Amino acid sequence: MDDEVGKSSPLSGHLLELRKRLVRSVIALVIAFVFTYGYSETLYGLLLRPVLPALPEGQKFMAFSGLIEPFFVYLKVGLLGALVLASPFIIYQVWSFVAPALYDKERRLFMPVFGLSVLLFIVGVCFAYFVVFPVAFKYLLGYSDVALKPYLSMSLYFGFAAKLLIAFGVAFQLPLVIMVLSMVGLVTAGKMASYWRYALICSVVAAALLTPPDIFSQVLMGVPLMVLYWLGVLLAWIFGKKTEKRSGDNETDADGKQ
Repeated sequence: MDDEVGKSSPLSGHLLELRKRLVRSVIALVIAFVFTYGYSETLYGLLLRPVLPALPEGQKFMAFSGLIEPFFVYLKVGLLGALVLASPFIIYQVWSFVAPALYDKERRLFMPVFGLSVLLFIVGVCFAYFVVFPVAFKYLLGYSDVALKPYLSMSLYFGFAAKLLIAFGVAFQLPLVIMVLSMVGLVTAGKMASYWRYALICSVVAAALLTPPDIFSQVLMGVPLMVLYWLGVLLAWIFGKKTEKRSGDNETDADGKQ
């Protein structure tokens, strides 16, 4: 009986710790939402800026089909803004939960990787906002004419824009993932370079899954994904070379001992 209690105690402790971290994260998200919801109209206005110049001449507005649609759109904008604002604290809670199980080397690696991950996510979002959005909206709205006018719904546009922003932010993590895998010795630059055909197929599939179902948006993501893949190969060659060299030295030492 005592053995069973002893075995269950560590699990109970982990569950209590997880609950504590989750509660703190939810409280932080709620506090951030109280702040961001007050600026949801301003945030949505920023989200509209790339599409307004692409609208037909004389049309500078967004439409909504239901009385409560604006309310729910601004609610979603506030939640998205709150998630971004509270994300550093939430990530810290995740780190505090998993840190005791990590080695010292892994703990030292976390902060640089975390900082670079945040930077790459911001770069990906900015790339989508300043580069992809203007080109994509100009192309997609170019089908409008005298007889065909675009009817842009608030909720549909927010879903489209938010999905693209998050997708590009996640996609720009690819070089970091490859670099970290090479640093821990799971992959090498040579192997990753030889798998470029598979990476091309994966980039096409990922672009199809992460972007709206139009070929233009998929190309705008698929091409940068391949560029990011080769950037990851370069980083793997730079940061993974020592690992490869050490493994080669170990093999030499083993041969010499034999």
